Amino acid sequence: MSAAPVSQHPLTVLLVDDQPPFRLAARTLLDAEDGYVIVAEADTGEQAVELAGRLRPNLILMDIRLPGISGIEATRRILAKTPSALVVLLSTHAEADLPADLLHCGAAGFIRKESLDPTALEHLVRLP
Repeated sequence: MSAAPVSQHPLTVLLVDDQPPFRLAARTLLDAEDGYVIVAEADTGEQAVELAGRLRPNLILMDIRLPGISGIEATRRILAKTPSALVVLLSTHAEADLPADLLHCGAAGFIRKESLDPTALEHLVRLP
């Protein structure tokens, strides 16, 4: 097991992906680690915006391609209301194959879904 995130309290996490198998895999991975508590899951960008505003999670794992508004647009909307939110974008595609505005939506970073693990998250998420 990897070390817990840089924080004295567990990170609350919102998982956003339209594929239930990926959400289950991510939940299983994070549940096995100290330092992460999944507070909700969403399968659309609109749900992500609503849940992020209501629950105020420390970390949002956001798929880029979602039904309705994209993960990139959902990230913009979330950060407009809660600038301190940490959003990590996820995709199965390589960064070069993703929309050009990927790096301009305010997300803390991008991780390929195949590379998602707590160690990868720790490099992007630094909490006081």
